[in-house]
Amino acid sequence: MCEQDSFDKDRQEFERQGLVTRRQFGMMLGAGVAMMLPKVPNAAAVTEADVTITTPDGMADCYFVHPTTGSAPGVVIWPDIFGLRPAFRTMGKRLAESGYAVLVVNPFYRKQKAPTASAGAATPISEVRPLAASLSETTEFTDAKAFIAWLDLQKAVAKDRHIGTQGYCMGGPMAFRTAAAVPDRVGAVATFHGGGLVTDKPNSPHLEAAGSKAQFLIAIAANDDARSPNDKTTLKETMEKAHRPAEIEVYEGAAHGWCPPDSSVYSEPLAEKAWARLLALYGKAL
Repeated sequence: MCEQDSFDKDRQEFERQGLVTRRQFGMMLGAGVAMMLPKVPNAAAVTEADVTITTPDGMADCYFVHPTTGSAPGVVIWPDIFGLRPAFRTMGKRLAESGYAVLVVNPFYRKQKAPTASAGAATPISEVRPLAASLSETTEFTDAKAFIAWLDLQKAVAKDRHIGTQGYCMGGPMAFRTAAAVPDRVGAVATFHGGGLVTDKPNSPHLEAAGSKAQFLIAIAANDDARSPNDKTTLKETMEKAHRPAEIEVYEGAAHGWCPPDSSVYSEPLAEKAWARLLALYGKAL
């Protein structure tokens, strides 16, 4: 589903070099990751809540945050394998302060309510891999339809504007398939260090996404590109053939997992570059 084993090796290398320790991760999470993200200029006042969304498969616990007044374009955020946690709540709130109605989902709700990773991004991959293995193309389509239908019932969501979706690591394919599942509503898709975007199967996420009506931002970690150097070319050729606008870039110096602020390989300069490109995409497509 994604390069999780490689991610764990990258993190272990950072720990070996003495740049960060597992205990420091826990302390960082306890102190709150909000302080790690730059403030939003002229931030909108927002309203936030934990919500429960009924899907065909059960009750999904999610986090919903939106500008307090008016309506705004909706956005669905698919977290990485460590799931819905403080880091992603902070990222969702920051996006809401930029003018969007944001739903951060727990993709593992069928198995466990959030938090699903005991130590956030410091959790050993072996603890959360079974949760990721419980998901499939079918669950991703089912959830995408349910989450967007729920957003469209909210007064805070502008019905005359397209919806955006963004995914991190294993959330990348989920974001791709969200566009395929609800093509008339999704106008923008962003993936950051997405894993498993390109496969050799006929239902590869990149092929399904190319059949949508969305515009794309695909930000690739340098070490992911080193492991799968042909993916960027495949993505470019596929999107061009489908006439889908797509910004595809390898972020030099970025390791898999560089965007969430609780990651051991978090890079603020590169994460901020990716964030700026996300806002640019949403600004023109939603």
